[in-house]
Amino acid sequence: MSDIKPLRHPEKAHRPDNPIQRKPDWIRVKAPTSKQYAETRDKLRKNNLHTVCEEAACPNIGECWTRSHATVMILGDICTRGCAFCNVATGKPRPVDPLEPEGVGRTAAEMGLKHMVITSVDRDDLEDGGADQFARSIQRVRDMSPGTTIEVLTPDFRDKSGALDVVVGAKPDVFNHNLETVPKLYPTIRPGARYYHSLRLLDRAKESDSTLFTKSGIMVGLGETRLEVLQVMDDLRSAGVDFLTIGQYLQPTVKHAPVDRFVPPDEFEDYASVAQSKGFLHVASTPLTRSSYHADADFQALREARLRKSA
Repeated sequence: MSDIKPLRHPEKAHRPDNPIQRKPDWIRVKAPTSKQYAETRDKLRKNNLHTVCEEAACPNIGECWTRSHATVMILGDICTRGCAFCNVATGKPRPVDPLEPEGVGRTAAEMGLKHMVITSVDRDDLEDGGADQFARSIQRVRDMSPGTTIEVLTPDFRDKSGALDVVVGAKPDVFNHNLETVPKLYPTIRPGARYYHSLRLLDRAKESDSTLFTKSGIMVGLGETRLEVLQVMDDLRSAGVDFLTIGQYLQPTVKHAPVDRFVPPDEFEDYASVAQSKGFLHVASTPLTRSSYHADADFQALREARLRKSA
């Protein structure tokens, strides 16, 4: 069977085709079939929630949903940007759903989540970039499932004055914003963003609340060099970031950026070792690592690492 998938988003039709390479054995995953997977899907549907697991075609969806872990995606399912790596639809978003935070809180309670990750599409059309919806979602989880710890994975809120303060002020346990790639690749891979703005966002989050865990992630296999990845690590440590994730970029469709190479597992292990030596409290670096993969266990590891460091 061919690995080439049909075009999902008409707005990317003008891009040249990049044939999808066959994945190496260390990246292949099984199709989801478990009863628990179906139950997780049904709970999310009942509460009218989107997930980045589905929209971004995450390879770990079967494992995570079987474990009753899903990353909810607020502010709809249409993004105002069209990054070359991302499978989320681009276009004119629908109005913000005022009942969405209620669904987020209800889902946390019904699924009995110990840890919940809340992310969103980019909403450059909104005056606050969607910051208030993040804050309201955090509050509803606190109200309806007080034992659940909360991680937010936010957009960059570029040109949205005060947006970061609103989100940090809602007191999530983890503030995550992904750099995604090295600076030289931003013009082609993440053209709507600016590397140093994203870095400063993470720095400001830590400045605003020193007790907040901060987190960021990058993809490899897009054409970066090892030295460039190590420089990103240094930049993130300078911004006080606690937790780093590194995973293999996987091309969603022929209209997305091609994979430059599949990075072997031993190189991910090397990156993890170097990152730990640079002072990150926790590092997740494997081919299948994604921002929210094993986020519940990683949060516990973060807390334990902080306790050891302060002892």
